[in-house]
Amino acid sequence: MAIRIKQPAMESIPAEKQASQYARSLIEASLDPLVTISPDGKITDVNEATIKVTGVPREKLIGSDFSNYFTEPDNARDGYQQVFAKGFVSNYPLTIRHKDGKLTDVLYNASVYKDVAGKVLGVFAAARDITAQKQASQYARSLIEASLDPLVTISSEGKITDVNEATVKVTGVSREKLIGTDFSNYFTEPEKAREGYREVFQKGFVTDYPLTIRHREGKLTDVLYNASVYKDVTGNVLGIFAAARDVTESRRVMRDFSETKNFLDNILQSSTKYSIIGKDLKHSILSWNEGAKRNYGYTAEDIMGKDSSILHTPEDIKSGAVEKLLETAYKNGLAEGEFVRVRKDGSRFAASVVVTRRNDASGNPIGYLLMSNDISEKKRTEEQLLYASQYARSLIEASLDPLVTIRCRTRIRR
Repeated sequence: MAIRIKQPAMESIPAEKQASQYARSLIEASLDPLVTISPDGKITDVNEATIKVTGVPREKLIGSDFSNYFTEPDNARDGYQQVFAKGFVSNYPLTIRHKDGKLTDVLYNASVYKDVAGKVLGVFAAARDITAQKQASQYARSLIEASLDPLVTISSEGKITDVNEATVKVTGVSREKLIGTDFSNYFTEPEKAREGYREVFQKGFVTDYPLTIRHREGKLTDVLYNASVYKDVTGNVLGIFAAARDVTESRRVMRDFSETKNFLDNILQSSTKYSIIGKDLKHSILSWNEGAKRNYGYTAEDIMGKDSSILHTPEDIKSGAVEKLLETAYKNGLAEGEFVRVRKDGSRFAASVVVTRRNDASGNPIGYLLMSNDISEKKRTEEQLLYASQYARSLIEASLDPLVTIRCRTRIRR
């Protein structure tokens, strides 16, 4: 007779243990440092990500003071005390120091955890590494501060929300005092400034909007503002980003040209840096200086009497940009712009152009005077800065983690 041996029954794993193991797996799977903290600020548990970011083994972390692993221990201590007081904290900034000295910027989100009776047992805290985001933000800020042009952001209420150092210099007012004040307060024509930013909100942008900034000591700076709205990820308009180009010197030069004919004649013949070209209302070239010869390659004999359209790209003519510039000069007496110009050999270069209307003795318009300068090198530099900014933005957008910038009411001292 065969003897059947009874196999021992497989011991079942209690549901509580399965749940605990599952929860532990989730904690260890997190790439973010996770930690639990007792009411007296001692670490009671950590995950592997916390071990990596501190360089300290689990056995030494557990039982030690949570605040010991940060560049600002008091700030860390205040953070977990806030959690016990309020029940949670969101995006609390701290910097973790690895035992080898490496620093990691993080944002902590934390909340209390309780037993079944509702008694608070401790704090559960998760840290998100924002080092790369902070570096990208600092890089973008460096680009903004490197600009020689005043840059400013404006809220929908017309209040200044941020400025660069160039804005501080041109107004003579500190960043702290500028932020929160009315954008229009710093101009000789406040209502015109107000109309300008309202136009941006209505149209989405303005181009070459003329204003005059008044320094607190009385100095005036003529500028042209280019501005556009900026939005959040859902398309909601948050405010305006505006850049001002100082045109004080070019306007002063053109006023001098208009007021002193002898001075104009001398400049016309002697200037080799600037192209100075005279033409009639039908666009026939009437005068041509050495600067124009150097920049365009034509001698005066080559060009006199010819239509000035040969100096423009077909694209600018077709788009109406050249015609619009001349219409503005005819109407207002002065117009400015940047164009791509064409040399005799067909090569192209970027030029900054100032156009003034020429009048006869009775004040009737008889033509235009064009003063231009080769700005190709400047354009290349701007393109390099734009590329760097776009590259930084690409790094930010490539992140699979949600990234956000946070407005801090307290200025960090440097």
